[in-house]
Order: sequence, then structure tokens, then C-alpha cells
Amino acid sequence: MNMPVNTKPWIQGAFVGAVAAMIVGFSWGGWVTGGTSTKQSATAAHDATVAALAPICVDRFRAQGDAAAKLAELAKASTWDRGTMVEKSGFALMPGSKTTDTDVARACAEILATPKA
Repeated sequence: MNMPVNTKPWIQGAFVGAVAAMIVGFSWGGWVTGGTSTKQSATAAHDATVAALAPICVDRFRAQGDAAAKLAELAKASTWDRGTMVEKSGFALMPGSKTTDTDVARACAEILATPKA
């Protein structure tokens, strides 16, 4: 089988173009592999869960009898210890859950430590 004379440069050009398209696509085009996509979706789901549960923790914390004293105690604590304090208080434990989520406790402490506008 005889191939036309110009076939080899066309095939080389198509190959170089495909490689260039992949480099541009993965570098700047926003293309991702399946594994990266799975990791990003799991992170987004966890972040959404934390964003939904933190206000519940805040409401439960503020509903306690000595909330003002506990808020003052929380404000005096270092930034690093606030999440641990909320976690130990039990308000970050959601109904039906057996363990507290550290990220929910940290987000709750951050909301509580931020003064109301």
C-alpha cells in the first residue's frame, strides 16, 4: 500500500497538536483526572457539611444557661484551643452521631469568637 508523500508530516502534526492540547488542557484549561475529581468532590462535600452543621453547634452553645460566661471563657482562650473547648463541651456532637467532628467544632468556635455586627 502506497501512502501519499504528505501523510507523514500530517501524522506528526496531529501527534504534536494532541500533546500540546493535553499540556494546555491539564495546565491551564482546568482538566483533571478522575482521582483528582473524586478528591475535590469529597472535600467539597465535607466543607458543605461543616458549613451546615456549624450554625447548629452555635445555636446549641448559645442556648445553654451560662452562655455568657462560657463565651467569655472561649474568648479568653487561644485561637488554637477554642475548637478543642467546643469539642469537649459536647455541642459539636450532632444528634445521631457518636463522635464529634473536629472541623465542625473549629468552625463553631470561629463563629462564636467573631463579634456580632
